Parts: sequence; C-alpha cells; structure tokens
Amino acid sequence: MAYQAFSDQTLGFATKQLHAGYDPAEHNRSKAVPIYQTAVFELGDYDRCVRLFSYEEEGHSYVRFSNPTNDVLEKRLASLEGGAAAVTFASGMAAISSAILNLVRKGDEIITVHTLYGGSTTLFNGILKDYGVTTRFVEDENDIESYRQLICDRTRLIYIESLGNPGINIIDMRAVADLAHAYGIPLVVDNTFCTPYLLRPFDWGADIVCYSATKYLSGHGTVIAGMVVEKGNFNWRNGRFPQFEDFYRDHLTSIGKKTLDEQMFSKRLRMRYLTDLGGHMPPQTAFYVLQGMETLSLRMERHTCNAQKIAEFLEDHPAVREVNYPGLVGNRYHALALKYFPKGPGAMMSIRLAGGFKAAMRVLKRVRIWDYMVNVGDAKSLIVHSASSTHFGHSKEENAKAGVFDDTLRLSVGIEDAKDLIADLDQALAEGS
Repeated sequence: MAYQAFSDQTLGFATKQLHAGYDPAEHNRSKAVPIYQTAVFELGDYDRCVRLFSYEEEGHSYVRFSNPTNDVLEKRLASLEGGAAAVTFASGMAAISSAILNLVRKGDEIITVHTLYGGSTTLFNGILKDYGVTTRFVEDENDIESYRQLICDRTRLIYIESLGNPGINIIDMRAVADLAHAYGIPLVVDNTFCTPYLLRPFDWGADIVCYSATKYLSGHGTVIAGMVVEKGNFNWRNGRFPQFEDFYRDHLTSIGKKTLDEQMFSKRLRMRYLTDLGGHMPPQTAFYVLQGMETLSLRMERHTCNAQKIAEFLEDHPAVREVNYPGLVGNRYHALALKYFPKGPGAMMSIRLAGGFKAAMRVLKRVRIWDYMVNVGDAKSLIVHSASSTHFGHSKEENAKAGVFDDTLRLSVGIEDAKDLIADLDQALAEGS
C-alpha cells in the first residue's frame, strides 16, 4: 500500500484538510483519528525517560504536554497554514495569552489596535499591565506611521486581527509585517474569523497565528479550543528576546539546531506555557475539531456566499444605518478585501440600526432563525449585541474605537438557506413592536 497523503505538502487545501498529519499505519490502521483518552503513557525504560524529558526524543509521557490525537490536529493546521509547527490549547484566550507571554517579560511593550475582541483588549489593557507589560494602542490602525511612532527598544510584538471584531475592518497586513520586521519584531495575527481557507497570514508576512478553534475551525459549536501556529523563519536570536537566547543555549544539544531554528517559538511555548501553566486541549476536543476541519472549505464557501447576499440586503434596508462588511463595494475596506480575500471576506459582519438601542433590542427579541448567542463561526446563524456581551465593561470611548455602539449588532452568518435568513431579518427589522 502506497498511501502518502498524510505527508504530501503539495496537495490542495481540501485534500490536506482530510489527510494532513495522520498516518493510519502508526495507529493500528484506523482510518479515523483515534482518541487517546489517557492521562499518561508508558515511559518504556530509564534511558527513554531521560530522552523524553530532555526533549531529545519526540514522544508522549503526560497528556498535559502532548497527546497523539492533538498531535494530528497540530500537524494538520500547520500544514493548512503553511507553518512549521502548531500547539493546541484549552481555549482561544489560553492560546492568545500563552503566545503573548512567550514573547514578553517585565518591562516589555506590545503594540496593538483598538479593533479587537473584547477579551483580547482586556488581556492587553488590564491583565498584562499587572505583570509589568505595557500595551500601546495605535491611534489609527489604517496609518502605518501610527505603528511606527510607537516602536521602541522595549517593543516585542505587534498584534492584530485579520478581521476586526466586531467592526470587520481589514488592516494592511503586509505593510504592518514589513514594518515589524524592519525593527526585528514579529507580527502576531488572530485569524479566527478567516481560517486558513480564506486567508493564510504567513503568506502576507505574519510570524505567529492564533485561533479560537471553537469557531470556524470546528464549526459545530460543541467545544472550546485554541491553537497557535508558528511560521518558522523568524530570527528569535536577534537581540530582542533574551529568553529565546537562553532557551537555545539550554536545549541546543538535546533538541538540535535545525529544529530550534524552525520551531523554537513552538518548542518554548509548549514546554514553558502549555506544560507548566496547564491549559491543554483534551483529546476528545481535538477529535471534534478535526471532525469539523474535514469540511472547512465547504462550510467557508457557503458561509461567505450567504454573508455577501445578506450584507447586500441589509445595505438597502431603511432600518439599517450602516453595514460593516468588506465585501460591499462601498465599504472603506473593499480594496483591501480584494487584495487579501479573493475567496470573499468571511461571514462576520456588524450593523448599526437607524432606530438606535431600542431597535437593536427589538431585533434580538423578534428574530426566529438567528439565535441570540455570544459565539461565532457556528454552522448556524448567530446574532449578539456586542456592547452588552463581548465588549461588556469597556468604556464607551474604548468601544467606539472598536466599532461598538449601543445600536450595534454583530452577525455570524451560518450555512442555512440565505432566503430564510434574509426573511427572518426582514421581519425583525420591520417597524412596530
């Protein structure tokens, strides 16, 4: 038998989403990825134990560090992204916070934008501050000079989202990546709303990609999961990251130069933050994410097609004040959408209602197919009032900079029949109580 699809990186996206990273011959020839529901693995003997714990040998000892089910998921996403390695986490926020902690130490600085998911803003603006890490927010995310003005000797990364949440703005990723690299710092991108099917940030200069795999990667709304992917060619020994200099020195003999040169960020992320802080993804969750990813391309095509139809409908509706969706010709980010999203800019959008807060509440009360939920990226269509959920507790000024107002609703367009979704919104937007 000559089955080799698991390791052939020349295959197309839809083929790799089904095969990459999994060799049945290594798992009793089970065609489906097995769930290794165990807490520990046999060490074998003393010599192997030493090799495992010195990281000289790849293998599994304790599931807080690694698991064969998770290993397949990590290899599959890394393949789809065009990256060198990936690490799974218990949630998207665990993935984001661990990735950031891997890059900063007390006294360091981060540059980011206001147009972020509320939980990420809280991490940057609140939690990290308590640990001596300062976050600088650019005044204008569309002006590259706004980023440049904030870079200093203490800057360790620039962090953006491929599509802002919930404003669905697009940042010129290539320009920001080029700027970051000119100063020897990495660009970290949250690609949750896009998935590698619509956008591969590494192709545009990003160095680290984060995911809430709860969303489109899974697509079924049954698990909480996070992932971090490393591109593999950033120079972590350029003088800005002494923690990586130490890591390289300590593990050069056991791990080896080639692996460290390609995957040092991921190796340190797993050993220092996944293992020691304990935010591992359960193998059952990894299995569910893998199941969802098998239909990722098909779902994203339908999601995006539906979103374009719905955005065009809402754009012409008298009850809608504004539609934030880059697929619309009149959207300020449409040119960037054509550049970065040839398959379409995803299925997320936000709207502002002409009737203000009361109109937003009326829509939430009247929708019959769209479900009032805080999640996104489900196969089913979801709607939420961002100011009272994802961005709850932030000041009005902070929310305004993120594109969140009292009259804002965020829509996650599902894969139902578009005509049913449009009809539901039409009746919910109609005047009257």
